Amino acid sequence: MQTNTPKTCKLALADGWVFTGHSFGAAGTTGGEVVFNTSMTGYQEILTDPSYCGQIVTMTYPLIGNYGVNAEDVESLNRRPQVAGFIVKELSARVSNFRAGQSLHEYLAAANIMALAGIDTRALVRHIRVDGAINGVMSTEILDDDELVARAVALPSMAGQDLVKVVMPQAGYRWNEPFTSKFAQRLGGRTDQRAFRVTAIDCGAKTNILRNLVERGCELAVVPARASAAEILAGKPDGVFISNGPGDPAAVTYTVAALKELLGKVPMFGICLGHQLLALAMGATTYKLKFGHRGGNQPVRNEATGKVEITSQNHGFAVDADSLAKAGGKMTHVNLNDHTVEGFTHPDLPIFSVQYHPEASPGPHDATYLFDCFADMMRTGRATTAQDMHAAQQRLASVGKVQ
Repeated sequence: MQTNTPKTCKLALADGWVFTGHSFGAAGTTGGEVVFNTSMTGYQEILTDPSYCGQIVTMTYPLIGNYGVNAEDVESLNRRPQVAGFIVKELSARVSNFRAGQSLHEYLAAANIMALAGIDTRALVRHIRVDGAINGVMSTEILDDDELVARAVALPSMAGQDLVKVVMPQAGYRWNEPFTSKFAQRLGGRTDQRAFRVTAIDCGAKTNILRNLVERGCELAVVPARASAAEILAGKPDGVFISNGPGDPAAVTYTVAALKELLGKVPMFGICLGHQLLALAMGATTYKLKFGHRGGNQPVRNEATGKVEITSQNHGFAVDADSLAKAGGKMTHVNLNDHTVEGFTHPDLPIFSVQYHPEASPGPHDATYLFDCFADMMRTGRATTAQDMHAAQQRLASVGKVQ
């Protein structure tokens, strides 16, 4: 059974809405952009994803914590939660899973992360869907509504914030770890031969992305997001990978500048923030979505093959489609909910990127062919084509990974 002595905890939004519930995890005061995630499971991966830095995450599924927390399902390099705060409707009083090492409450308390339960999360999420993601402050110390609202108003907007500098590593490192968990599903494209030398730009990389690249035969040298083009090219990479990360992509000017210099010199593949940074480097623009895409059930159509993928997503900004076309980019994937850009390539440059997370495996392997496409692009030195994507999807289908 879980042990927790809850305190009264309030969430105040910058527009004056106030919710009162009880705390778990740590006590204190925290603030950030309040967003929601529609996944039914995977809260540990969500908590430790560096892309959530600066955000208070609300889970729409009503009961969270029932399978506890384990030592393997962590997505951040420093092994810690990355969120500013966490909100659930109900925290499970019982943890029941053979992999669990501790309860969610114990895990968040040890990491000094505040969490709130016992509020109407449906009302909160409906409010965000209507009015958009908004700054908020959670507290067990300050229970005066007006003061909490004033603190929420004073928080900086997510637009314009460079949070990559908060989560990126301070120095480069090597990564050679494939899937080590016995619970990981092996992929059709796996190889034990190191065929490609890849420099990965860490803007807040999820560790499962790095594992997928190793599974595809990549020898990874990981560099901080501030690395220059000269530093990246000094490693003589066969390809460059640009990772996910938090905040406004337009504020990460140093990485965009490096990518501009790399255009046409080396094959490049981006995921999530990496996708946005590549678009900016080409001359396209990005914009902030009303409430973002966060969940494990987002439908995306591959425009080249016509196949629909069920994808995992976590982003609050998107690439402007018109500006992408003007910059020479060709959209390869589209979100079927709101028709935003989910992937692009370039007819003349070896560039390929997607907005969603193929490593998160919600399908479970609808999108893992994208790592094979990156390997193909490094092998051929040209942009990924419709035929390449179709062939990669067929290879996975042949081993029963895509139905």
